[in-house]
Amino acid sequence: MKDPTPPAHETAQSRRTFVRNMTLGAAFLGSGAAGSLAAEVDEATKGGERRPGVVLMGLGLYARGELGPGLTKTKVCRFAGVITGSHDKGVAWSRQYGFPEKNIWSYDTMHEIAGNPDVDIVYAATPNGLHAEHAVMAAQAGKHVIVEKPMANTAAECDAMIAACRKANVKLSVGYRLQFDPYHIELDRLARDKDFGALDKLSGEHSWAFRERAWRIEKKLSGGGSLMDVGIYVIQAACRAAMAQPVAVTARELPKTNPELFNEVEEAIEWTMEFPDGATCRASSSYARNSNFFMAEGAKGWIRLDPAYAYRGINVTTSRGPLSYPEIPQQSLQMDNFASCILTGRESPVGGRMGRDHMVVIDAVYKSAAEGGRRVELPGA
Repeated sequence: MKDPTPPAHETAQSRRTFVRNMTLGAAFLGSGAAGSLAAEVDEATKGGERRPGVVLMGLGLYARGELGPGLTKTKVCRFAGVITGSHDKGVAWSRQYGFPEKNIWSYDTMHEIAGNPDVDIVYAATPNGLHAEHAVMAAQAGKHVIVEKPMANTAAECDAMIAACRKANVKLSVGYRLQFDPYHIELDRLARDKDFGALDKLSGEHSWAFRERAWRIEKKLSGGGSLMDVGIYVIQAACRAAMAQPVAVTARELPKTNPELFNEVEEAIEWTMEFPDGATCRASSSYARNSNFFMAEGAKGWIRLDPAYAYRGINVTTSRGPLSYPEIPQQSLQMDNFASCILTGRESPVGGRMGRDHMVVIDAVYKSAAEGGRRVELPGA
């Protein structure tokens, strides 16, 4: 899809609008995510409660680059161990992060975590197609569960995960790190407070040039292509901006530039989401190019995140001017929030219901594309 540029109206800032814009940053620091997390930390740790222990399942790129380092910055939870297919790799992680070697399990022995008091949370950073199996196994062991996004390959798998966690009386969360990012929290606030009016014209894309044979393009493990991998970020952002689940979608898969590589899943796809109050979002994802933005427009202004979905370095401009917040460790805040939910008995703000809702949208997008772009209404619309 064509990357829209901000409209010309209100691009010039006066000193007054600049000062007004800077108060958004102060609001975040004082009473937004940072202040909220500080309060959660105080509440969760008062009385000297033990910090919940997190076991990482799957030590791939995301675990190595983000989750492991993120656990060195958490305040509420702690790194307790790993589940991995390579014991030697587990030993290396034990030495790097300081958890005992007895807290290294294989996928065949992970049931043993049931009797280990060091372990409270299992974080499954494994391929999408294994999330349901791994979440159910962790729940049956009596452990709380985080799974990476997307939650599973289908909404039906999400239902099985939710049911297993409910039966075991454990909590379930999805790795939606951007829920705790200050720029996305500001998007929430603008949607709620309507500073720019109702945000009814939405657009976004998340694409990256991907040219290797890996599980991401094997349908059994990935569930799909670029939509499942990165397009889901656009769905999450649009639902936040619209403050609702879509009621209908239309979609089309784009011609493949490398059909031999992408012989099981889509390489690129475009879709439109319709929301209950009339808002629409034009969205796309691709493995053939690089693009990373989200834009929301109302009658009185706009906000543009570009890049929108990065681990670091999110850049935001608005019709009032640019926003600038302190860099925060997204994954650390995400894991600490879940740990505080466990300690205080709250439900995760990024729980299984949200993960399932997004999978319902994805299922509808694939259905529309498979049926030649037919408009598909979502269940309950």
